[in-house]
Amino acid sequence: MKKFILGFAVLTTAFMNAQTQIIAHRGYFQTNPPTTENSIKALENAQKLKIYGAEFDVRMTKDGILVINHDEHHGKMIIEETDFKDLKKLKLSNGENLPTLKDYLKQGKKDPSLKLIIEIKPVKSQEKENEIVAKTIKMVKDMKLDSQSEFISFSLNVCKEIKKVEPKFKVQYLNGELSPEQIKNEGLDGMDYHYSVFQKNPAWIQEAKVLGLITNSWTVNDVKIYDELKSQGIGFITTNIPDQLKGK
Repeated sequence: MKKFILGFAVLTTAFMNAQTQIIAHRGYFQTNPPTTENSIKALENAQKLKIYGAEFDVRMTKDGILVINHDEHHGKMIIEETDFKDLKKLKLSNGENLPTLKDYLKQGKKDPSLKLIIEIKPVKSQEKENEIVAKTIKMVKDMKLDSQSEFISFSLNVCKEIKKVEPKFKVQYLNGELSPEQIKNEGLDGMDYHYSVFQKNPAWIQEAKVLGLITNSWTVNDVKIYDELKSQGIGFITTNIPDQLKGK
């Protein structure tokens, strides 16, 4: 009986390890030659890798256009204080136009096997956050990308608003201060935390799994840290080096 239990434990651990999936952080941009993070090209590169998903960042311009950009600035312009017609005059470093969410989703739809991990960036106004959530969800639904899209945010308000507007969408919280039990109590689907949070709270991955929560970690660009998290049974890894971690 002891041998059976030990064997089952080994098989279970191996199964958990095998399930760790790779998400390209802001697309796959560290290519040769390199491209630009959050560009259409970076998304195309991620599609070619045949990994689980590609993450990208959504912001809203002054005139209400949803665009893809990590920083609050595009060049010297503050995105939420600038109209899109002015923002689009400045191209990305790879020569592309600043992509809109619609542009990005159109490209994403070309490969249904790649999940679109949509990060809605926090803003100071809860009213504006709710507006971004409503517009993003409407666009996803209008383009029939419901089953291909998942959501993350550092804003607890954004996460809860997404679940309020569309309860079926998977939503993970990024900030790192909530325990698995607290995430469950907030009605969210998972925790997507910086790897240092899991290092400080080594029991959280297993606690989350017991509660049926998704576990993800960012931004894991070190193979040793990847192996450490994988051995703990983490579900997903978000990384700038998806090509190196794929299949490990």
